[in-house]
Amino acid sequence: MELKERKKIFFASDFHLGLPAGSNPVDREKRIVKWLNSIAPEAKEIYLLGDIFDFWWEYKLVVPKGFTRFLGTISMLTDSGIPVHFFTGNHDMWIGKYLVEECGIIIHTSPLFATFDGKQFYLAHGEGLGTKDIFYRILLSIFRNRPLQILYSALHPRIGIGIGHKWSLNSRLGKGITLDFMGEEKEDLIRHSKYILEKDHVDYFLYGHRHLAMTYKLNQGAEIFILGDWIHKGYFAEWDGISLILKNVD
Repeated sequence: MELKERKKIFFASDFHLGLPAGSNPVDREKRIVKWLNSIAPEAKEIYLLGDIFDFWWEYKLVVPKGFTRFLGTISMLTDSGIPVHFFTGNHDMWIGKYLVEECGIIIHTSPLFATFDGKQFYLAHGEGLGTKDIFYRILLSIFRNRPLQILYSALHPRIGIGIGHKWSLNSRLGKGITLDFMGEEKEDLIRHSKYILEKDHVDYFLYGHRHLAMTYKLNQGAEIFILGDWIHKGYFAEWDGISLILKNVD
């Protein structure tokens, strides 16, 4: 199929590639690759909204092992002319130049406003947005601190990546703990969306991070899409130029 015939834009998040919890990580990677191959013929663009890897720390000459099926498929997509956008999440914010130079992806390290077919979209992974948790804000500021990142990179990859994997397994996701929808007033991403709407017009908000697959209509008319994850199932959103739909590959 010619590129000019490709009309749809796809959004997904929270693959957590490499996480040995919830489902077999190799089976999960194969399922993701199968989905990517299935959408390739009609994909105009693909947006991956963070936590694609469960842990990624990129050294100058070393990157985490594995993910060869996924990285090969992403390279094939970008080689064919399909833009693949990668938003850093709280598990893979330490992305450097490797994936850009090797796989041709487009990196985003902050939320993005984008217009598709006349509709305004707001895209973000979601970590820290709208939160009132001071401890979590401090933790994110530590993770994003460049001097501390340089110090961490001085560790041997065997140690640095090992620490990262242990940290991830001790997270709520690694322990299999999930939180149900807490209501409009208590959800950080809804709070953040309302804040954005005070200043800008947005038709659709798309987020990862929350590990819920859901849509939520705000009184202001905007709609929030939270993209779930691929730990047990496989959720994604599809924009066909007219409507945005949350789907499940299963």
